[in-house]
Amino acid sequence: MIEYENLGVLNKLFTAEMLESIEKTFDAGWYILGKNVDSFEQEFANYIGSGHCVGVASGLDAITLSLRAFDFEKDDEVLVPSNTYIATILAIIHAGLKPVMVEPDIKSYNIDPEQIIDKITERTRAIIVVHMYGKPCDMNPIVRIAERYNLRLIEDCAQAHGARYKDKKVGSFGDCGAFSFYPSKNLGALGDGGALVTNNSRLADIVRKLRNYGSGIKYFNDLVGYNSRLDEIQAGFLSIKLRYLDRINNHKRALADLYIKHLKKDFIRPVVGEDYFDVYHIFTIRHPRRDRLKEHLLKSGIKTEIHYPVPPHRQAALERYFAGECYPISEDIHATTLSLPVSYIHSTDDILNVIESLNSF
Repeated sequence: MIEYENLGVLNKLFTAEMLESIEKTFDAGWYILGKNVDSFEQEFANYIGSGHCVGVASGLDAITLSLRAFDFEKDDEVLVPSNTYIATILAIIHAGLKPVMVEPDIKSYNIDPEQIIDKITERTRAIIVVHMYGKPCDMNPIVRIAERYNLRLIEDCAQAHGARYKDKKVGSFGDCGAFSFYPSKNLGALGDGGALVTNNSRLADIVRKLRNYGSGIKYFNDLVGYNSRLDEIQAGFLSIKLRYLDRINNHKRALADLYIKHLKKDFIRPVVGEDYFDVYHIFTIRHPRRDRLKEHLLKSGIKTEIHYPVPPHRQAALERYFAGECYPISEDIHATTLSLPVSYIHSTDDILNVIESLNSF
C-alpha cells in the first residue's frame, strides 16, 4: 500500500531532536510565550524575509487577527478566491467582514488577477490571495491592483511554506502573510499552530496583543483580544523542522517532476513556470472521471485525497453568504481534482508505481 501521507513515519525522522526539545522545555518550566516561541518567530521571519513574525494558534487565527488589526468597519468587503479552503472565508466572517469571491485561473488554480478588478466596489478594503497547493500566485499584477485601489493585501500561505515568486518568498509581498503549521503541511507541527509575518511594526504589535487577551503587559488589556498563542512545545518542534524545510520542499519538487514528465496527457497536470518555485504541499491532477480514477488507484493499493470535494459557496455553513451565486470555474476544479502521494516519506519508486497505475487507467 502506498499511503497518501503517513505523519507517524515522517515525524520519526525527527524523534531524537524533538524529544530533546521537549525535555528542555519541560525543565525550563515556562510553557506559554517563552523562549521557544521567541526563537521560532525570529527564525521564521528571517526565513521568509520579513521583519516580524507573530506565532498564533492556527492559520485561521493568523488571517482573522490580521483582519481585526486593520480595524475595518463592519461588512466592509474582502476579495477572496472562490476555490479556497473554507478557513480563508471563515476568517473574513469572524472578523465581521463580507467575503466577495473571485474566480481562479483554471490553469494555476490561483486567484485570477484579471477578474479582481471587476469585483472591486466602494466597500472593498482588502484582497486575500491564496497560494493554492503550494503554487505562488501571480503577485506582480495583484500588488499593482492593491496599490492602485488602496487595498490591503493579505497572503494566505497555509500551503506554501518556502514557495517563491520571482525569487521572493510568498508571505513577503503583501501587508502580511498568514501561515498554518497543521501537521500535514510541509512545515507541520504535532498539532495546530500558525503565524503571521509582516514588515509592519504596528500591525505586528497589534496582533501580538490580540493573540494574548489584548494585552501587551500582563494584566493590562488594551484591546478586546483572543487566546490564540503558539504553544511552546510546538514552537520547539517547528524550529527543528524549519531546518529541514528546504530539503523537504526539494524532495517533493523532485517527485512532482516525475509526475509532470511521465503522466499521460489524459491528466491535467499542474502548470510550471520559471517565475514560480512551487513547493507542492499538494500535487493535484484533474480528470473528468475523477471518482472512477480514485477507485482505480485504491484497487492498485494507492491512496489519494480530494482537495476539496465541495466548493465554498456550496457549503451549508456559507449558504446564506453566497445564495444564488455561481462560480463555474471553482465548481469544475472541485469536481475533477485529485491529490496524489507526494510526501517526504515517498521514494522515486513509489511515485513511479503511482504513475504506472495512473497511465493504465
